[in-house]
Amino acid sequence: MSQIKQRAVGNLAISRIIEMEQDFPAREFFPDTSEADWAPHRDWLIEEKALIAASDSILLPMQSYVVRTSHHTILVDTCIGNHKERPSRPTWHQKTDQTYMNNLAALGLRPEDIDFVMCTHLHHDHVGWNTKLVDGRWVPTFPNAKYIMSGKELEVFRNHHDPAASPSLNDSVLPVVESGQAQLVSSDFALDDEVWLEPTPGHTPDHFAVRLASRGEHAVVGGDLMHSPVQCLHPEWRARPDFAPAQAQQTRRDFMARHAELGSLVCMMHFPLPSAGHFEASSDGFRFRYDNQDW
Repeated sequence: MSQIKQRAVGNLAISRIIEMEQDFPAREFFPDTSEADWAPHRDWLIEEKALIAASDSILLPMQSYVVRTSHHTILVDTCIGNHKERPSRPTWHQKTDQTYMNNLAALGLRPEDIDFVMCTHLHHDHVGWNTKLVDGRWVPTFPNAKYIMSGKELEVFRNHHDPAASPSLNDSVLPVVESGQAQLVSSDFALDDEVWLEPTPGHTPDHFAVRLASRGEHAVVGGDLMHSPVQCLHPEWRARPDFAPAQAQQTRRDFMARHAELGSLVCMMHFPLPSAGHFEASSDGFRFRYDNQDW
């Protein structure tokens, strides 16, 4: 266990599971932006590996976080998954590699060891490993886990077609509900005094972040409320999948102010590796300072 890469927050330990990294055309992902909008930021984004100069693309890791508390082992989001029908994303479509499960095992964990899966939202690159295909049926990958999901968000996506959520309902979300392992909650749910949810709506109808605290130290897993560190300076930049853009913009502003004041270790899903750091106020808004620990 001593060789496992992790970061301590009080008595808690945070690790990551990386499934892949993928590039997306920057101005398609942020469809309201122009080349002139990006120009002042290109150099530092390229230096931080958040922008690929040759293709003018942003580079996003697809990852989960594992949180070990004094009581539980928690998995936050479950990436893309295998055998999923995702024709609009060729690198995700009918994938069969074992990268994710091998990286889980490298943390000394089996699927049976996960006590809770917390789904920050129900987009298909965050719920894919919720299930696995066994004899033609989708079954929960983590057999002993309770899956914490927003009941409100599930209801919205059951009744509203969303290209980032609808493909995964039948293969990655509803099978967990039908198995009895889903715990449908509101986004102010608390697991205990070390782990609770923070409502961060806008990217999806009831998106939540996962708050962590121990011995006076704070951390937060931010899910998809932000996708690139450039949004620290430009929280008004809309990501294409944002469900309610105006609400998402205000959520980003409030989130940065709150966690800059707390000094939280902020663990983002899609910021370039190492993906974690701290918000710092500056004259032009906020900036993200990476935690350069090797974990």
